[in-house]
Amino acid sequence: MDQEYDAIVLGTGLKECILSGMLAVSGKKVLHMDRNNYYGADSASITPLEKLYEHFMGPQAKPLPAMGRGRDWNVDLIPKFLMADGSLVKLLIHTGVTRYLEFKSIEGSYVYKGGKVFKVPADKMEALSSSLMGMFEKRRFGKFLAWVENFDAEKSDTWQGLDPHNNTMKQVYEKFGLDDNTADFTGHALALYRDDKYKNEPFGPTIDRIRLYRNSLARYEKSPYLYPLYGLGELPQAFARLSAVYGGTFMLDKPVDSLVIEDGKVVGVRSGDEVARCKQVFCDPSYANDRVKKVGQVIRVICLLNHPIPNTNDAQSCQIIIPQRQVNRQSDIYISCVANANQVSPKSWYVAMVSTTIETQNPEAEILPGLQLLGPIAERFTSISDVYEPVDMGNESQLFISKSYDATTHFETTCQDVLDIFQRATQQEFDFSKITHLSLEDEE
Repeated sequence: MDQEYDAIVLGTGLKECILSGMLAVSGKKVLHMDRNNYYGADSASITPLEKLYEHFMGPQAKPLPAMGRGRDWNVDLIPKFLMADGSLVKLLIHTGVTRYLEFKSIEGSYVYKGGKVFKVPADKMEALSSSLMGMFEKRRFGKFLAWVENFDAEKSDTWQGLDPHNNTMKQVYEKFGLDDNTADFTGHALALYRDDKYKNEPFGPTIDRIRLYRNSLARYEKSPYLYPLYGLGELPQAFARLSAVYGGTFMLDKPVDSLVIEDGKVVGVRSGDEVARCKQVFCDPSYANDRVKKVGQVIRVICLLNHPIPNTNDAQSCQIIIPQRQVNRQSDIYISCVANANQVSPKSWYVAMVSTTIETQNPEAEILPGLQLLGPIAERFTSISDVYEPVDMGNESQLFISKSYDATTHFETTCQDVLDIFQRATQQEFDFSKITHLSLEDEE
C-alpha cells in the first residue's frame, strides 16, 4: 500500500465494482479494498444454501433435505434484472466484462391489476390481444403506442400538438383518453417509475423509458430483462476481474479504519498502521457514515418455492410489478423470480423476492399483497435495510459515495447513480457513442 493511486474504491458492491472497472479501463491506477472476505457486499449472491440460513437465522438453522444440495443454490440478497438495451448492458459491452459472464433472458414481465396478474403488453399487437384492457381501451392504447413509436423530440410535426417541454404525461394520457389502469401499467411496468410523480412532469423522459422497454423486449422477445447465470454476485466479480486485467489491485478482508482528509480533501485511506494515498475515493455509504443521510427503508423477503409463481404461464423466471395505486400505496411492490434455468436453484425449486419501500410502522403488512401472489412458500427470509444518500457530492472533498440500493427489481436506477458519480469524478459524461456493439450475443 506504500504507493499513490489515482483512485481507491472501498467495498465490492456492484456499483463500486462497475466504477472500478470503468476507471481502470480509462487508464486510472486503482486500489480496490473491502472489509469483507467475499465480493458483492450488499449485492452478493449467497451459496451454499446453508450459508443463507446461517445469515438470516443463525448457525443452528438448517435447510430441509427436500431442498437438495446446498451448493446448487445461489441466492441474491438484492436481486435485480438488466434491461437488454439498457445502460448497464452498454457498460458491460463497453468495458469488455461480458467475456466473464453468461446471461439468460427472463421469461415474463407482468403487472398486477384488480387482484390479478397480467402480461405487460409492449406493442400494438400485444395490446390488442391483452386481457388487461377492454376493447375500446385497447384501441386507444394502440394509438398511443403508435404515437410513441413515431414521436421525435426534434420534429414538431410528430408531436400531435403535445410539446415535450411543456406538456405533462398526465396531459398525454388525457389526450389519448387512457384510463387510470392503463396509465398504471404504462408508467410503472413499461416506463418503470416507482411512483406517480412523473405524471406532473414533462413527458419526454417517459417516452424515452417506454422506448427503452420496447427496444429491450425486441432483442429477446420473451421479456426486456436479462439475468446472469449463477446469480447477481457474478457481476461484481466480473468487474473485479476486469479491473485486475487493467492493473487494478484488489484486497479483500482488509479493514478500513478511516479516510485521510487534509484541507477538506480526501488524500488516502488508513488500514491499521498503513496508509494508501490517492487522488479520489469511491465507496458505498457504510464507509462514510458521517457524509450520508438516511432517506428511507426497504423491506425485502426472499421466498423459496417448490413451484412456479401462479398465473405466470409456469415461467422459470419473471418480474411482477404491483403499481402503488392498485394497493393504495405511495410506492410500488416488486416481485422477481428465478430458478434452475438461471443456475440459482436445484430443479423444481424457485427463488422469489418481494420488495418495497417502507411507508408505515408495519412493513410486514405492506409486503403482503406481493407474498399472496406467490402461492405456498417453503421458506422465507426477511430483511429491512436503511436507504442512504450522500450529502457530500465530492466536488471539493473528492469523495464519491454511492446511494443505497432501492426496492426496484431492475438496474436502471443503479446505472443512473454510477454514471452520475462517474461524471462528477471525471468532469465528463460517459460517452455511450463509443460503444459499437449493443447486443450481448455479439460479444459471445
